[in-house]
Amino acid sequence: MNLFSDIRDLVIASLHAMAQDGQLPAGLDFANVAVEPPRDAAHGDMATNAAMVLAKPAAMQPRAIAEALAARLMADPRVAGADVAGPGFLNLRLNPVIWQGLVRSVLTQGTAYGRSTLGAGLKVNVEFVSANPTGPMHVGHTRGAVFGDALARLLAYSGWNVTREYYINDGGAQVDVLARSAFERYREANGLSPEIREGLYPGDYLIPVGEALKAKYGTSLLDQPESVWLHDVRDFASAMMMEEIRGDLALLGVRMDVYSSEKALYGTGEIEAAIDTLRGLGLIYEGVLEPPKGKEPDDWEPRVQTLFRSTAHGDDVDRPVQKSDGAWTYFAPDIAYHYNKVRRGFDALIDIFGADHGGYVKRMKAAVSALSNGRVPLDIKLIQLVKLYKNGEPFKMSKRAGTFVTLRDVVEQAGADVTRFVMLTRKNDAPLDFDFAKVLEQSKDNPVFYVQYANARINSVLRKAREAGIAVDDATLCAADLAGLTHEAELKMAKQLAEWPRLVEIAARNNEPHRVAFYLYELASDFHGLWNRGNDDTSLRFIQEGETATSQAKIALARAVSVVICAGLGILGVTPVEEMR
Repeated sequence: MNLFSDIRDLVIASLHAMAQDGQLPAGLDFANVAVEPPRDAAHGDMATNAAMVLAKPAAMQPRAIAEALAARLMADPRVAGADVAGPGFLNLRLNPVIWQGLVRSVLTQGTAYGRSTLGAGLKVNVEFVSANPTGPMHVGHTRGAVFGDALARLLAYSGWNVTREYYINDGGAQVDVLARSAFERYREANGLSPEIREGLYPGDYLIPVGEALKAKYGTSLLDQPESVWLHDVRDFASAMMMEEIRGDLALLGVRMDVYSSEKALYGTGEIEAAIDTLRGLGLIYEGVLEPPKGKEPDDWEPRVQTLFRSTAHGDDVDRPVQKSDGAWTYFAPDIAYHYNKVRRGFDALIDIFGADHGGYVKRMKAAVSALSNGRVPLDIKLIQLVKLYKNGEPFKMSKRAGTFVTLRDVVEQAGADVTRFVMLTRKNDAPLDFDFAKVLEQSKDNPVFYVQYANARINSVLRKAREAGIAVDDATLCAADLAGLTHEAELKMAKQLAEWPRLVEIAARNNEPHRVAFYLYELASDFHGLWNRGNDDTSLRFIQEGETATSQAKIALARAVSVVICAGLGILGVTPVEEMR
């Protein structure tokens, strides 16, 4: 049930009737007609822009359209009031029975309330994390992992067929650096002093890798040249790092459906096939790029390269895919990887990158546009940095990773649920401060506590009701007489519940799971406000002594709030709590 969608259907039906009766010209496009919450709740329950968007194409005054539409809408029993405001906005007030019925609908549907068929079963690939297998995941990866997983959950909840994918960046020079770094830890495990020279990875996390290499190879590699051991040590160390990364993701409650390897693209013809496809489209040519904008680097020199004509698909400049010496650029395997995803039949692609990949957005979108003939949209979400604090001061923890704080450090300090929720309290492209003291404090300023506390309070009401002999199972609450829910504070709570399906749809359309966290905080705030008003006005308390029917109606409202909180937390990947400890 989406009440906003239902009322919009009523508005559209009324507009069609007006056109049939000659009150509007025939053939008008109603696609931009919206029904939304009014900017000021005092103005009504919902507002429509119908008159404003139709005035120009209808060659009519907006107020005239609004007044005629208002008369039509008032004939529907759901509408208690329709008031024209300003130049032609139409504010609607719904019959209280609608809000009471919505509470029943929430309880009937359970956590399916808010689910939709928006995605229509279309296949979407969400690629996220995709960290180099050169070390444990750091706090920046944590935010990307949480965002990606929450987005995947949101899209699945909204009707998409979602595949979560991790692209292992194991084809570049960084994995050779990993091998050399691990080899020094292997030497250390054999009693020699490691030479962690500049350019190698210094973290202690490679000590277990060195010990595992010793267990497998003994001392047999110590006197061998790099050409003998590099390949095997690289594969061994990469595999161990990926096992650790999988463990870190599991600690955070993230699972991947597919792990794809960059290395697997080389020597298989995948890269060549992708470039040849672009060549067949007339988008590959030999040329010389202009020097970088601004100050020309001292080492820059014009040279012929194989270029992708990405400007034909919205990029600012064409991009090299093969160097003058015949080696592929970093961009070439990424093109091949995305071509692979297109050929796997996905209807949409989403990439989640770190903020330092901003320059990659246009070129990657251009490549997917070209390779899919514009059929497959690619949305790229950039994840901004996370700054760690404790009591307002910059906070550093373990040096196990060398120069960064690991995902495991954060989760072990704060817990997976807190970490996940807090990582979604800012939009992905906004920096985020993570203060270990604040995220664990029990106050309104801590959003995860405030939302969980609302759910715990509701469960305490259910427990007390059962102790008092009041039946509060969902079937009983669904059958309760809800006509007594008439107080403006109770109706406000129901109206907030009505916004959940609409909010989910907006968040899914824009790939913005942070909207769910924001909504849950507002919903919890409204619930706590209703609870606190019961301290002064006993008629608002959920359990009314000696009045079972009245209590069940009020508890039904509270239980509906819990249902939506649990659904929202499920999208965020956070476990609801039934009592605070």
